[in-house]
Amino acid sequence: MKRSSSAMKGEQARRAGADLVVNYRDEDVVAKAMAFTGGRGVDRVVDVDFGGNIATTLKLMAMNSTIAVYATNGNRTPVVPMRELMEKCIALRSLVLFALPPALLAAAQADITKWLTAGPRLHHVAAQFALSDTAQAHLAVEKGDKLGTVIVDCAR
Repeated sequence: MKRSSSAMKGEQARRAGADLVVNYRDEDVVAKAMAFTGGRGVDRVVDVDFGGNIATTLKLMAMNSTIAVYATNGNRTPVVPMRELMEKCIALRSLVLFALPPALLAAAQADITKWLTAGPRLHHVAAQFALSDTAQAHLAVEKGDKLGTVIVDCAR
């Protein structure tokens, strides 16, 4: 399942292979997810905003599921609803990729490279910046309206 904030993002998710696309701005995410899973709930969520999404995320999680967290900008110091996580046996996994020990980071990079070279992939580049324009690249990401990845080209 991929949550989508625009028709263009939804179409991009479909082309990339998403089985279900939900526009969280005007659709009931929980109802759609529960209908799609036959009421069972979702096994895995990779959350781009744990603090901002936790109330909704908890409602759609299945028993013995996992929430992987790599950002929490909507609420940078969220209250973790431990009792609700425990009652559904939800595992909470958090990470900052570049804080991983070097061996694990290298293994992750190798796995990503293997996946990328295994076949055609759909990659949408929203913008490219020279290394000297890194501040503008950050602003492009923080603005929040990009469709795709912002690239900083260190060779430029």
